[in-house]
Amino acid sequence: MLAVCKHELRMYFQTLTAYVFGAFLLVVVGIGAMLYNLQAAVSNFEYVLSFSSLVFAVIVPILTMRTLAEERRQRTDQLLYSLPISTLQVILGKYLALLAVFLAPLCLIAVYPLVFAQFGEVYLPTSYGSLFAFFLLGAALLAVGLFLSSLTENQGFAAGLSVAVILFNYYSVTLSEYVTATTQASALALFVLAAGAGLLVKALTRSENLAIAVGLPLMAAVVIVYFLDAGLFEGLLPDIMSALSLFERLNVFVNGVFDLTAVVFYLSVAAFFLFLSVQSLEKRRYN
Repeated sequence: MLAVCKHELRMYFQTLTAYVFGAFLLVVVGIGAMLYNLQAAVSNFEYVLSFSSLVFAVIVPILTMRTLAEERRQRTDQLLYSLPISTLQVILGKYLALLAVFLAPLCLIAVYPLVFAQFGEVYLPTSYGSLFAFFLLGAALLAVGLFLSSLTENQGFAAGLSVAVILFNYYSVTLSEYVTATTQASALALFVLAAGAGLLVKALTRSENLAIAVGLPLMAAVVIVYFLDAGLFEGLLPDIMSALSLFERLNVFVNGVFDLTAVVFYLSVAAFFLFLSVQSLEKRRYN
């Protein structure tokens, strides 16, 4: 696992990937600090992190698009299968390398609150609590990007898919507020999500029977519950989108609350998509 991690880190720093990633993150955070902490004279550094969170839609695809997609395109993934390590160790090694590259600019960003504290009152616990949540948010999104990279051998497609997923998650709560909160709209949205779960299973396993076995019962459950008690669906869509939004949980930390459930949620999302990445790699290994 450490050998894979070292190899990936060497690849990131021998190319421009790590430098472009770090520079882009530092520039966006620097712009936020200038707007909030300097021009507006606001001492809350956590607002800068909330402002900068949309940058993940750019920097995550930059890092993850080649992680597994390039291995598949060049057929070097066959070399990974011949190594005396498990698929889990391969995925964890690549993921640790992603986290290390992500941590490098964060170490510089961590100095900002200390600098600003020399010129005004900065509540450091909230600032560093938000920075910790910002790291967990990035870690979860990197796991998502790693999984999406495992689904294709086209780097551009993997990057575009990552951008779309991250932007959807970022704007999901806002978009759901523009959708009517009627029972019919919420039921339809859940029905579509159930169908999407079936399609995801098919993409992972290439088994139509398993996809039907997962998607069809979920869709049937939505229909049955709707006819039994349609009132349960009223206003349910915004609640679901808020619960699934990674970015909404960052705002809890920005507001000065250390939310342990958000920490567990971020770690669970990262673990879930790493598991899916392992399954995706295993599927290709034995096909």
